Amino acid sequence: MRETLYSRCIKNAIDRVLGILGLICLFWLYAIIAMAIVIDDPGPVLFKQKRVGKKKNGQLTYFNIFKFRSMKMSTPHDVPTHLLGDPEQYITNVGKFLRKTSLDELPQIWNIAISHDLSIIGPRPALWNQYNLVAEREKYGANDVMPGLTGWAQINGRDELEIEEKARLDGEYVQNMSFAFDIKCFLGTIFSVIRRDGIVEGGTGEIKKRSR
Repeated sequence: MRETLYSRCIKNAIDRVLGILGLICLFWLYAIIAMAIVIDDPGPVLFKQKRVGKKKNGQLTYFNIFKFRSMKMSTPHDVPTHLLGDPEQYITNVGKFLRKTSLDELPQIWNIAISHDLSIIGPRPALWNQYNLVAEREKYGANDVMPGLTGWAQINGRDELEIEEKARLDGEYVQNMSFAFDIKCFLGTIFSVIRRDGIVEGGTGEIKKRSR
């Protein structure tokens, strides 16, 4: 990937500023969601998962991503939703709403503003054991950029995409990374969330399945 002034400096500064503003402005919403989670299914409000970060010196790095807990305490840990036999049985009532509105992702603003292992726009970070996705992204150089809260693949299918197509779209993002393209992804995410596009529990590859 050819680095530019935007990818080296400006993107990082925008992430920090908007991330800190997001933490401050959304504090009240964090509190409401936290109370709803505890009332619905007592237990921790947040959960963390080991994810793949940006490659450094040719080696994969890992970090912990934070989310509001949307699944029951009895759910198997570190298992992608699409690999669970019946994902719906594990999702709490509050969790269904959080997932449909993508509010479960809000704690990742901490990853953007404070720990800075996540960008606002970029390829969604793979689970540490999603080896197929990581391998496919390697073909397109998508492991060489900071993963994001949302990205080009998220507004072009999200959960419905097969791994190969998701990696290809992540590669498109890497090749076209710019301020204008990030704005396009950001605005596209807002519309996708409003329309609730591409959200299918256990739905990896749903677009191709429907075409069959």
